[in-house]
Amino acid sequence: MSGPDSMVTLQERMVNLVNQLNMPVLESSMVISRWTNRLLKQLTDHSSNIPDNLAHAWPLDVDPVESNSTFDLEKALSLVDRDRMDIFDTLIRVTLEEEEMLVSDALGVIRSWEHLVRTQLSQASGPGQLFSPTNIPDDF
Repeated sequence: MSGPDSMVTLQERMVNLVNQLNMPVLESSMVISRWTNRLLKQLTDHSSNIPDNLAHAWPLDVDPVESNSTFDLEKALSLVDRDRMDIFDTLIRVTLEEEEMLVSDALGVIRSWEHLVRTQLSQASGPGQLFSPTNIPDDF
């Protein structure tokens, strides 16, 4: 498949799975972070000239919500559903292999997801919101 077609396939599969599993934003962000790091490392291993939109996280379009609420991060992390995260991780891996995607194309899709989940995390004012379903806009 061509680059744009592969990117659309990856995007559609990710959207469908996240919606189907009602995946919390915390879990989505953890999987996306893992893939961002993997793909960026692969890209930097093969090229020293990486465009800024791939090399760095995209700036947020909103100001983060400030909260006085405190919570135990370890406790929040202990509540994530590792099986659900593994399914999402596997879907990404299998799609990348199946579509034989360029690392730069895959990282572009993953960066858009990173921006989405970072924006949602920045708006969380308490621990309960970390477990709210990832909200995927219609035009995403």
